[in-house]
Amino acid sequence: MIKNYLINNSHKHASKWLVLSIDVSITIFNFFLAYVIRFGITLNFDTSSLLYQIPVVAVLATLSFLTIGSYKGVVRHTGMRDAYNLFLSVTVLIALTGFLMVSSRMSLIPELLNIPVSIICIHYLLNIITLTTSRLIFKYCFYYIKSKLGETSRILIYGAGDSGLITLAAITNDSSRSLSVVGFVDDNAQKIGKTINGIKVFSSKNLTQSFINKNNIQEIVVSIPHISKKRLSEISDELLKLSVKVKIIPAVNDWIDGKLNVSQIKEIQIEDLLDRAPINMDNQNIKAELEGKVIMITGAAGSIGSEIVRQASYYNYKNLILVDQAESALYDLQQELLSKGVTKFTPIIADIRDHQRIETIFEKYRPNMVFHAAAYKHVPLMESNPCEAIKINVLGTRKLADLSSEFGVDKFVFVSTDKAVNPTNVMGATKRVAEMYIKCLHRTSKTKFITTRFGNVLGSNGSVIPLFKKQIQKGGPLTVTHKDVTRFFMTIPEASQLVIEAGTMGNGGEIFIFDMGESVKIFDLAKKMIRLSGLQYPNDIDIQITGLRPGEKLYEELLADTENTLPTYHKKIMISKHDDNDCALVKDKIDDLCIMNLLNQDHQIVGKLKEIVPEYISNNSTFESIDKINKESNRAKEEILA
Repeated sequence: MIKNYLINNSHKHASKWLVLSIDVSITIFNFFLAYVIRFGITLNFDTSSLLYQIPVVAVLATLSFLTIGSYKGVVRHTGMRDAYNLFLSVTVLIALTGFLMVSSRMSLIPELLNIPVSIICIHYLLNIITLTTSRLIFKYCFYYIKSKLGETSRILIYGAGDSGLITLAAITNDSSRSLSVVGFVDDNAQKIGKTINGIKVFSSKNLTQSFINKNNIQEIVVSIPHISKKRLSEISDELLKLSVKVKIIPAVNDWIDGKLNVSQIKEIQIEDLLDRAPINMDNQNIKAELEGKVIMITGAAGSIGSEIVRQASYYNYKNLILVDQAESALYDLQQELLSKGVTKFTPIIADIRDHQRIETIFEKYRPNMVFHAAAYKHVPLMESNPCEAIKINVLGTRKLADLSSEFGVDKFVFVSTDKAVNPTNVMGATKRVAEMYIKCLHRTSKTKFITTRFGNVLGSNGSVIPLFKKQIQKGGPLTVTHKDVTRFFMTIPEASQLVIEAGTMGNGGEIFIFDMGESVKIFDLAKKMIRLSGLQYPNDIDIQITGLRPGEKLYEELLADTENTLPTYHKKIMISKHDDNDCALVKDKIDDLCIMNLLNQDHQIVGKLKEIVPEYISNNSTFESIDKINKESNRAKEEILA
């Protein structure tokens, strides 16, 4: 019964008037106690003066507490500020009683109010000690009873520095959950074995399953400021082997009003462990480039396109032209921008393959910059539908690039993919053809055509991490195409900012390569995501190997065999230097490809793709037969020449 009452009423606070009454009562008792200390238990003096003074002291105490407002603090959250307010209240009280003493000696008020100086001093000290102590006693009694009777989560805080103390304060002061901090964990040998605020500091070497079981630990909160993703990953790998939830505090900049709240302490996510750079929106290069510009973004409702829109909206542009054929997604983006107070944008439903429609948009809005993010990107689907891949990724890009050149667009930034490098699938090959076309167009156009190339982005539509999350929610299994398959990953905000940054630094004709960090083994990623969900592999959720999908590579590349890179002023962006192509021949072949595509003959148009992109060798695909025929044909030619 007591347990249920405590749980149901733990969010309620004592009335401030009750607190005021208790404080005044303690003050009156202390005044009597001061006389006992000064004159002894026999009260060897005229007690009539004491009886006369007590009501007056009660009134003065009430006035001082009301003036300072010390009674308004929530007792269970008593801190240094509350202690300071009590000190001020007691100081005001002693000043008032001192004034009474002086007034009585000057015969301005009755002699009975002449309080001895010794009593005033003793009363002052007693009030400071007892009022502060009472607050702390009430506070710790509340948390002790709550931890004993309530449903308590026992927590370890990893990190015994200033951030750990702030985390302790946030947990201690939270009333929404019953939380109990069992100890700190730290790697600093000088702290191990000591106590902080009465809580012991343990070594990270103590973190064994037996230690966790013995102390009934349910959660470990990592509270280390400025921790590197690599170090965080190492710590989480060790902690996730234990049967506990692993949580992390947000960066200091993300605290609400500069204060850490328990609600901000979240379970660690896979995105927290992938080593990616933070995003800086105060970018002077981008600011200068976008100033007063009309900016068109195609694929504006997609993962990358929408983030480019969000980031561009921070700057002083003239107008954002948001082009996408996905009505619902574009509507959602429109509502999001409006909710943030962004009004300088124009959402347009359009298909980039529709030349007349896109031409009308260019004619009406006259964009200064174009970010082309519209594309078909799903490898297995495009392997089954090469005609559609060519319509969007090649024909659509060609039409958009031609119109950009015709209408004098300053810069055209093309969002490509690492799958365009030594492509093994239709999607990658079509993106490579688009790269080749806009590079050739740059030579004869005043528009600066720029290509950006990067790998997978975390959380994008159809990417592996959202898929794994859904599979975990359903109880598994997680599906991985091959045990050794690896991929590069980048966050959507980082990729989008680097696209915009590359657009600002580009002079035209470049292919910018983004530093994707180290590649990640997808099988290991799947196991880590299972552990992050509080489950165990393979006992709770298994991983199923499904085999490589049509066109899929084991390893992604960012550079072709014939390419190398040059650095830029941005450490995350490099420029690819590669062999130049015969642009007249490339354009003729692309024209032929677009005409052939009208016939919807998959093998013929993929054969043409392989002719334009000689390094395109199909993998795990029905189009491998074309490579076999080409190989035999080349061998026959070599024999004839020999």
